[in-house]
Amino acid sequence: MFGDLFEEDYSSVSNDHYGKGKKLKTKALEPPAPREFTNLSGIRNQGGTCYLNSLLQTLHFTPEFREALFSLGPEELGSLEDKDKPDAKVRIIPLQLQRLFAQLLLLDQEAASTTDLTDSFGWTSDEEMRQHDVQELNRILFSALETSLVGTSGHDLINRLYHGTIVNQIVCKECKNVSEKQEDFLDLTVAVRNVSGLEDALWNMYVEEEVFDYDNLYHCGTCDRLVKAAKEDKSNPDVNLEDLQNEEIDDPLMILKAVLLQEESNLIPVDQLGQKLLKKIGISWNKKYRKQYGPLRKFLQLHSQIFLLSSDESTVSLLKDCSLQTESDIRRNDQQLLKTLTSEPPGLNDRPSCPHWFDVNDSQVQPIKEEDIEQQFQGKESAYMLFYRKSQLQRPPEARANPRYRVPCHLLNEMDAANIELQIKRAECDSTNNNFELHLHLGPYYHFFNGALHPVVSQTESMWDLTFDKRKTLGDLRQSIFQLLEFWEGDMVLSVAKFVPAGLHVYQTLDGDHLTLCEIEIADGEDIFVWNGVEVGGIQIPAGSDCEPLLLNVLHPATSSEEEQCQQLIDSPYVFPSNAEIGSVFTACAIPDGVILVNSAESVGEESWTTIPKEDLKKTFREQGLRNGSSILIQDSNDGNSLLTKRGKWITTVNEVDWLQVKNLCQLDSEEEQVKISATLNTVVFDIRIKAIKELKLMKELAEDSCLRPIDRDGKLLCPVPDNYTLKEAELKMGSSLGLCPGKAPTSSQLFLFFAVGSDVQPGTEMEIIVEETISVRDCLKVMLEKSGLSGDAWHLRKMDWCYEAGEALWEEDAALRELVLSSGDTLLLIEGKLPPLGFLKVPIWWYQPRGTLHHWKSHQDQTNCTFSQGGVWRANSIQDAPSDAHAEVSLRYLGDVEISEDATLGELKSQAMTLPSFSEFSIPSPAFLRAWTVESRRPGRLLRVHYQRLREYKLGQRTEICLEPLQKEENLGPQHVLLRTQMRLPGKRAYALPVDLVWDTARGWTAGSLRHRVADFYSLPVEKIEIAKYLPEKFEWLPVPSWNQQITKRKKKKKQDNLQGAPYHLKDGDTIGIKNLLVEDDDDFSTVRDDIGREKQKAFALGRKKRQEALRVRSSDVPSGAEMPPRPRGPEASLSIHVGSFR
Repeated sequence: MFGDLFEEDYSSVSNDHYGKGKKLKTKALEPPAPREFTNLSGIRNQGGTCYLNSLLQTLHFTPEFREALFSLGPEELGSLEDKDKPDAKVRIIPLQLQRLFAQLLLLDQEAASTTDLTDSFGWTSDEEMRQHDVQELNRILFSALETSLVGTSGHDLINRLYHGTIVNQIVCKECKNVSEKQEDFLDLTVAVRNVSGLEDALWNMYVEEEVFDYDNLYHCGTCDRLVKAAKEDKSNPDVNLEDLQNEEIDDPLMILKAVLLQEESNLIPVDQLGQKLLKKIGISWNKKYRKQYGPLRKFLQLHSQIFLLSSDESTVSLLKDCSLQTESDIRRNDQQLLKTLTSEPPGLNDRPSCPHWFDVNDSQVQPIKEEDIEQQFQGKESAYMLFYRKSQLQRPPEARANPRYRVPCHLLNEMDAANIELQIKRAECDSTNNNFELHLHLGPYYHFFNGALHPVVSQTESMWDLTFDKRKTLGDLRQSIFQLLEFWEGDMVLSVAKFVPAGLHVYQTLDGDHLTLCEIEIADGEDIFVWNGVEVGGIQIPAGSDCEPLLLNVLHPATSSEEEQCQQLIDSPYVFPSNAEIGSVFTACAIPDGVILVNSAESVGEESWTTIPKEDLKKTFREQGLRNGSSILIQDSNDGNSLLTKRGKWITTVNEVDWLQVKNLCQLDSEEEQVKISATLNTVVFDIRIKAIKELKLMKELAEDSCLRPIDRDGKLLCPVPDNYTLKEAELKMGSSLGLCPGKAPTSSQLFLFFAVGSDVQPGTEMEIIVEETISVRDCLKVMLEKSGLSGDAWHLRKMDWCYEAGEALWEEDAALRELVLSSGDTLLLIEGKLPPLGFLKVPIWWYQPRGTLHHWKSHQDQTNCTFSQGGVWRANSIQDAPSDAHAEVSLRYLGDVEISEDATLGELKSQAMTLPSFSEFSIPSPAFLRAWTVESRRPGRLLRVHYQRLREYKLGQRTEICLEPLQKEENLGPQHVLLRTQMRLPGKRAYALPVDLVWDTARGWTAGSLRHRVADFYSLPVEKIEIAKYLPEKFEWLPVPSWNQQITKRKKKKKQDNLQGAPYHLKDGDTIGIKNLLVEDDDDFSTVRDDIGREKQKAFALGRKKRQEALRVRSSDVPSGAEMPPRPRGPEASLSIHVGSFR
């Protein structure tokens, strides 16, 4: 149906740029990809929103829903431009849904984004990363739309399109009294297992009669006693379900006979008869005739004068002497029936009849055959939620192949403007993407020695960069180089070269001037050697992969002054061609004879020496499997004592276990402290507990008042396991350790919860509680406060997140724990302080002054030398025994809490923070002189840039803390700016000058070259005379950012390798960049003395922690190392919600 909606052509332009010296290749941000050949748009996944994408695509492909939504104009819904105005009444959700549908219809991009829509839902990044149930989302979304459309002409949109009624009827068998009850529904849930189709599933669930008799009698109000009765449901859907009827074909005898007459032998299996009936009239026997005539086989048996059933009732045929109707009349009626049921809808007869099925998988939309759909949903995989649309609903002629149909004018204009902008960006990007860089190495600037090519002067003088269109031919490239190199005389040969550890090596020569660079597979960043094809500097150059030079490490005994060999080994690098014989090592090392050994170990640091037999010395290095960096040892053939030691290998095996270990934790005297209980995965926990009590020789009373609790690796007792669980259901592994504890396990209606006071939870300090799952959050809080010995009402509860920190708050105090999807084993935290009202944030504010910088803003006291010893200061090295962090040492002073609306701006947050009493010590002219950071792991984390941006748009969350840094002048950072702390290396010292802030504009890309140019301009130094490195404070290491010369030694395979946002740099705001001036210092060391001390402390800290963990394991249990401990229970799935404003 949507196979040819969009037909557009796109053109691209290209140009050539070339020149001498280094050039920065502008790397524009690529626009979204255009639609693929299906001309349908997908939806990008935000991390876990595939369920949302599926639902949105389904609603989008429902014309009645889409066009009903489009019919609501700005006069009813408002405008998105006014959403931030305080008095504006903007219905954001339907507006964003309109805009998304318009993008899916008209915007020429491979996939649309749902970010604006989910923002209108009030979702945070955490909710966008979670999977949820699509049926739950459908109901919540419909409810949100109904709420949003109150007071508009679309107030009944959902009820008008997706609505049905189920009538429950109970008929008394005695007095025939009918009791009815009606229920509205938006969707129906049916069981599809072991049914042939939807009709059968609906019949079984809602139509088939249920009889009340024997032990299940019905109390009739009219008879006033228990009687036999029959119950059935009748559904009356408005859209989703269809009741197909045809008054002309109500006689099942005529239809069945017509089906059998079409068979050559008039014989057909009964099962196939039902399928052919469904195919002929479009409705199954069960749905149309079963209520009146009974099952199909029973109907055939009752009409034995017409139908002949086999003895096993598996096949049926027509009796030859039946005379209900002449065959010609039957065939004439049959033709009428087929024509009626298979006639095409108006407007489709001018097109070839073929199904248009598409597989919509997030961003990808691909055509799929009907048989592939059937194969996909066979076996274990099954469709979960199905949408049905009445087949009688016909589209008007003007809507066919017209995606602009009923789309509002303002959205048409927006999509047209967006498409023009996309075409312009794609044309620019096409030109940029088809240009790639070639590194030209000029033969006259190279000389050949030690088996490879090397620059005569420097790499900069010997290599020229050329930016060229890869769609042009090799002849065009040769002509461009001729024009560039005016001094060149004679023949010019272009060969592919490659940097190897020995130097530059020439491989194949490029031939075929009529071929494009893509056809001869020239890659971006390719090294091209320009020469005469014969010699360089008068020396003939070996070329090709066969003679690729290998840089090998050759170990041979040292020779004394008397030319006698010593026991000391000399390790020297040698270069050999790959096709040279291994025996040439003797000649190169000036050793007459000996034994050659090769290190065949694959892992670095390991040694596994193998002797090469004399008959193999004529093999080449390549045939022997040697490569760059391989090690060769030469020994005297007469020396019986090897200079190498033999190394053994450790072999470990793990035996399977089929037992559990139960410890006695009941604090009762027992001859045994722990016992091993044999078990299988199907053993019931109750049997293990009783057997453990017997073998531990404990009192029999414990059988009624004890439970088994798993013990984790740290010796902590986990949630009790119900007695009726098997080991498999309890997810207990063989070899696990269990504790026999006093007290019963929680029942099915109770929850076993851990709880602790405060957010800094130490292992073993959690308390335990068993409560009913129907208890409210407020009552649960009271019970926990009472058990903790605390009082007051300034407390609230939070869940513990996956990293064992305070997570989501339990906002709804009247909600039951069951409604919040809490389960046994969860940990709740008692946090001091009342929760702020909904829509408000309680933000802790910290003062941040980077250590080592000059304090421009000082308090009335001298803040530079002040040391806070109380809990109001955080230091990065405050953890006991943890290594200090000299370069990124952070001191945060707590100022107080600010309660502020999520609709407030960042500037308003700064202004409110300046009103805190603790802030009066600082002299700050205005909020513009403050820089705001989020606090992550007690350090500045994300930089909050835009002064006028609302806090809601930052998606801060309820647990975000903010630190404020003073500035010497106002700053206005844009989204493309990156703030870096730069430090210049002090000449002759292993130390750095004070840090200076540097703002780097990444609009031209996150490349190393762009950063190096920015740093060089900032410090007024030549770019080739600086080296820079990023500091890794957690490792006390410096990671050098490679210069251009270093980058060209590696062939580029992917464009994204030169991106400092990715691995291994992950450059971000606030990172420290060290700078070295090569004019005064040219060594490679960036580290400081404090780095050395920090690494040593890290090693000592890691060693001490390892010893403490080993000691803890020894004290906690004697569980064998091969036994697996049960994993920590997974947290409950978060509930799904959509936040809607009030429009009543």
